[in-house]
Amino acid sequence: MEVDPATVVTLLTAAALAGWVDAVVGGGGLLLLPALLVAAPGLPPATALGTNKLAAIAGTSTAAVTYARRTKIDWVVAGPAAALAVVCAGLGAALAGAVPPSAYRPVVLVVLVSVALFVVLRPALGVLAVPQRRTRARVVVAVLVAGVGIAAYDGLIGPGTGTFLVLAFTALVGADFVHGSAMAKVVNAGTNAGALAVFAVTGHVWWLMGAAMAVCNIVGASVGARMALRRGSGFVRVVLLVVVLALVARLGYDQWVAG
Repeated sequence: MEVDPATVVTLLTAAALAGWVDAVVGGGGLLLLPALLVAAPGLPPATALGTNKLAAIAGTSTAAVTYARRTKIDWVVAGPAAALAVVCAGLGAALAGAVPPSAYRPVVLVVLVSVALFVVLRPALGVLAVPQRRTRARVVVAVLVAGVGIAAYDGLIGPGTGTFLVLAFTALVGADFVHGSAMAKVVNAGTNAGALAVFAVTGHVWWLMGAAMAVCNIVGASVGARMALRRGSGFVRVVLLVVVLALVARLGYDQWVAG
């Protein structure tokens, strides 16, 4: 597929910004998927999803390594969840073409609005860790929610996955936002790997552009992860709210304006 230089610059810039957002709190697909669909209008939606996964796996893996080097990751939760995520995201990706957007938009909108209200009404959420919340039962629930439910959503739809993972780890096992984001990157790398494998096998990856976007995504992710670690949970909370509200606005526009 041939593209002009302006389109290339647009997509590479979007990839870098998406990497930053994903590294801090997730939701980079909010930037990258629309950029792919608008800048390359002839691109099939499934190929846009697959190309997004190629860029995203580079960024999330970079962010996961950065977090792992500088902070402690709860591998008892993140490890099994990531392993499950590879399989479940792959299954979601296999069904990606079978579910029309109109079927999931209202549900995701309700979830996102609930997330925003939950974060706003509980200002202490994620600011400090709550280790007493981490019981064996909650660990199992967190692994299943992240590794099965959210992972399948990522393969099927995508945008907002990292945000949902951060909230799951914060609310279920009492992680603060920085450590929740670190765990989310590990699982998100797994979801991206599973989905990318399916999209690659079915021929839905724009490899050349995706590889270039992956490089830019790595740069953005590296900067974002370091900024989140340096500025702390309060900064991550603000970015999370901004991303959630932006997701609500985007999906609301698609549902009621664009149709």
